[in-house]
Amino acid sequence: MKVLKKIGVVLVSVLLWGIILLAALYAFTILTTRDDTNVTNIAGFTPMIVQTNSMSPTFDAGDLIFIKKCDTSKLEEGDVITFHTIIDNEYALNTHRIETIEENDSVRSYTTKGDNNEMEDTHVISDGDIVGVYIGHIAKLGKVMEFLSGSIGFMLVIVLPMLLFFIYQVYHLIMVSMKLKKATALEALEAAEAMKAEDDGKEAEDAEKARKEAEEMLAEAQRIREEAEAMKADVESRKKDE
Repeated sequence: MKVLKKIGVVLVSVLLWGIILLAALYAFTILTTRDDTNVTNIAGFTPMIVQTNSMSPTFDAGDLIFIKKCDTSKLEEGDVITFHTIIDNEYALNTHRIETIEENDSVRSYTTKGDNNEMEDTHVISDGDIVGVYIGHIAKLGKVMEFLSGSIGFMLVIVLPMLLFFIYQVYHLIMVSMKLKKATALEALEAAEAMKAEDDGKEAEDAEKARKEAEEMLAEAQRIREEAEAMKADVESRKKDE
């Protein structure tokens, strides 16, 4: 039972630390690998969370897609790319498929469209707008990562586990301290009992020694008395003979 309890404690600790480290690593990586255009770049790859279903069924909202830096001169019609654009009068990143490519004096321009959209995108983009080419995705993982990077996710997955782990460590420390005090008290009690037993043994030994000495003194007194009586009898016998 104790072994199973220890294994359970170890598993819970490992799980908590695993969740904390995963969330912290993701948040740290996203924050520290952004370039000047606010795009995360990890060894040439960019993870992104899909916000809409404009590219369904290729990928859907909530999926985590991966973008790779590319040579824009090698892009072809049909490639799915991520690019800087303007959406609702705000600068944003979008990931759509290239519909047409036009080249004028070695300057290329791209018209894009979402697979699930009926109309092409309003803004035509150039090479400088392109972040990279789409290479794959993991379904619904984006929702998990978005949750982890949000304030609620940060509280639930990082702060709360750390708080629980801290409380557990304090509880464990208190229990260890109580067990240590109990063990110390038991050792002190055992030492006192051992000393008492030793003292009792010594007293018994002293009493036995005193008894033997008394018996020896009594025997000696008996011997002296017998010798005196023998001497007296001898004297009286001589007097009679005279």
